[in-house]
Amino acid sequence: MALVQQSSPHAHNARPTSRVMLWVIIAALPGLLAQTVFFGWGNLINVVWCIVVALASEAAFLKLRGKPVAFFLKDNTAAVTGLLLGLSLPQFAPWWVSTIAVITAIIIAKQLYGGLGSNPFNPAMVGYALVLISFPVAMTTNWAEAAMLFQGAPGFGETLARIFSGSQTAIDGWTMATPLDEYKHKIGSHTAAEVLNHPTFGEGIARGWEWVNAAFLAGGLLLVFLRIITWHIPAGFLGGLVVMSLAFGANPDQYAPLSLHLLAGGTMLGAFFIATDPVSAATSHHGKLIYGAGIGVLIYVIRSWGNYPDAVAFGVLLMNFAVPFIDYYTPPRAYGHHKARRGLPGKNQG
Repeated sequence: MALVQQSSPHAHNARPTSRVMLWVIIAALPGLLAQTVFFGWGNLINVVWCIVVALASEAAFLKLRGKPVAFFLKDNTAAVTGLLLGLSLPQFAPWWVSTIAVITAIIIAKQLYGGLGSNPFNPAMVGYALVLISFPVAMTTNWAEAAMLFQGAPGFGETLARIFSGSQTAIDGWTMATPLDEYKHKIGSHTAAEVLNHPTFGEGIARGWEWVNAAFLAGGLLLVFLRIITWHIPAGFLGGLVVMSLAFGANPDQYAPLSLHLLAGGTMLGAFFIATDPVSAATSHHGKLIYGAGIGVLIYVIRSWGNYPDAVAFGVLLMNFAVPFIDYYTPPRAYGHHKARRGLPGKNQG
């Protein structure tokens, strides 16, 4: 009888990987629903397409490697990678852009390293970063303007045509820069009050985006409550971003305010669903705090002084590089050992 060879992790858990990944998918649904309600059908179409491509890519490569396809596909990790890319890509991103992103994530960033448990980098963010650098126009001009579903947003057919045929039609009138992009490129020549008068921001913080981030926050807190993830990476992530914004962004006429950093772009999606990838993130609780804080700091630095308005992918990938270093200096306490005592020995200590 042939034994199935699997790479790490080998730790046993009452909840199998497939169930954990299923909970991640369920927790992301409120965010997907909010994206659909406030920005139309684009993200929903992207999610379905990306999941299909992810499953097909993983199945094809597993077949080439001589691995049992059904055994590995049922862990739902490929589906989660497709889900995260579908949630992250612009609503009207052409199908070939999302296809390249997914294939890169599954084959290059995951399978070529040996599959689940062996990849040093977050697969979804590798795919996202590749298409962002390679196709900057497609990745920056296809964001949908906030418009309520069935109340002004492009119809399902129009959106489908734009994604899969490149049809320009009337949808060009429904594309707009993201709030962070708009603020970053206008604040140099306008005051904060003038920039915030742009329709992108509406009457709230960032028209539609604040509700999307709130939905991902709710889903992320569900994952923490269910102990699918721990609170350390999201807390470090958001804490690092808040500290940097308070330290350097007090003047809104120079830098985006804290509210935009938290509730515009992919902040909550990144903090709870992307940075918490169990394979490419730090392992100990102290290491997770450092890892998350590093991502938050890098996001602020790139958003404020770099060329990209949103920087979750770059922040996560750069800190993936640092994970071996972080893990080396923050090892988890061995089972059965107590925390080391600090200070001078007392009279009752040997």
